[in-house]
Amino acid sequence: MALPLDPIPVDDPDDPRICDYRDIRERDLVGRRGLFIAEGEVVLRLLVRASRMETLSVLVARSRVDRLTDLLAPLPATVPVYAAAQSVLDAIAGFPLHRGILALGRRHNPASADDLLHTLPNRGLVLGLHGIANHDNMGALFRNAAAFGAHAVLLDNTCCDPLYRKAIRVSVGAALTVPFARLGPGDDMIAAMQAHGVTPLALSPAGPVPLVGLPRPPRAGLILGAEGPGLPPDMLTRVQSVSIAMAEGFDSLNVAVAAGIVLHHLAFAAGNPET
Repeated sequence: MALPLDPIPVDDPDDPRICDYRDIRERDLVGRRGLFIAEGEVVLRLLVRASRMETLSVLVARSRVDRLTDLLAPLPATVPVYAAAQSVLDAIAGFPLHRGILALGRRHNPASADDLLHTLPNRGLVLGLHGIANHDNMGALFRNAAAFGAHAVLLDNTCCDPLYRKAIRVSVGAALTVPFARLGPGDDMIAAMQAHGVTPLALSPAGPVPLVGLPRPPRAGLILGAEGPGLPPDMLTRVQSVSIAMAEGFDSLNVAVAAGIVLHHLAFAAGNPET
């Protein structure tokens, strides 16, 4: 199977054609022309198939080209595939790139929160994130969202970007496939969910409702805050607050771990018989 184009050799780390790949550890393209960097074979496979994303170019280690033929072949002929020796690739990236694969992508026409919620199925599942600023946590949260079938992720305006290179990598590409929307400053996440029939649930160690036995609302929205501060009191007072039972003397979980537990419950719990 032939590649869409013969790989374009790159022998100089300063080649202007690959400037967007340069020093990606020290900088990020998110927010710059709407571009992002995807890293690794698994992530690139998801990027190529992601309907909301566009692959603009690919940069690979020369030694990997033959093994990537099936992955690169579906790309349009207009997408350049650059190939460099491993030492040149490392110099371009700014660190030893053991995965040997990078791609430049762009997100198509980001949906608004209202548009995204409007598409929910009757048994929709939404993950709402408030103040998540750690890219590892963001990536892990998207990975959980994909694993347990969340239909949408809502981000408040203080969250970091899920299309940051490290967040995409930690999400194992889920940030490219799970639909998400960012709320603007002053937008009300709870009101946005309720306007579309989504029952918002908050997670708190002091939550009066235990997760075990919690009936699943037809449309459920789990809202999580950053580790440490959690959700603001004014948000907690407006939603049903749920707690995860833990060993005596301990009430803290990593936000992504907690999300996984609750999303699993909501994904597989029986619906509320009263609704």
